Amino acid sequence: MARRRARELAFRALFQADRGGNDLDAVWRQIRADLVEEARDDGEEAYDDALDADAIAFADRLVRAYRDHREEIDGELEALIEGWSFQQMAQTDLNVLRLAVAEMLHEPDVPPRVTLEMAVRLAKRFGGEESGRFVNGVLGSLYRRRHPSTAESTP
Repeated sequence: MARRRARELAFRALFQADRGGNDLDAVWRQIRADLVEEARDDGEEAYDDALDADAIAFADRLVRAYRDHREEIDGELEALIEGWSFQQMAQTDLNVLRLAVAEMLHEPDVPPRVTLEMAVRLAKRFGGEESGRFVNGVLGSLYRRRHPSTAESTP
């Protein structure tokens, strides 16, 4: 559960930075500061379920992976998504995909099936009616392209 919440937190950072045209690092620092402030105000753990140090570190790695490899990640997505530009896509879907590709490429300890499933859940929760299906299709294509020998057992 903590990693699911960590992914939501990282998604929130990407979405806010993209939507507001703000620096991703600045947005991420503010989100983390807000978590600390919320915990102090409530006297409880912020963001529903407790986000322990490992979960925060995981979210941090995802945000940094996207920041440090944005061109690579966006290039992967542009190669997979035909007929749509990033400007035409729902911002929610695009940022879920960016986060999932960052995880698939730069978190080798996380099985791709887990990343894909979590991305679909995130898309369904925050996106439109077809977001889950769209995200699943794009990430499934990425997986098949990167792992052609396992195409029969595609996530």
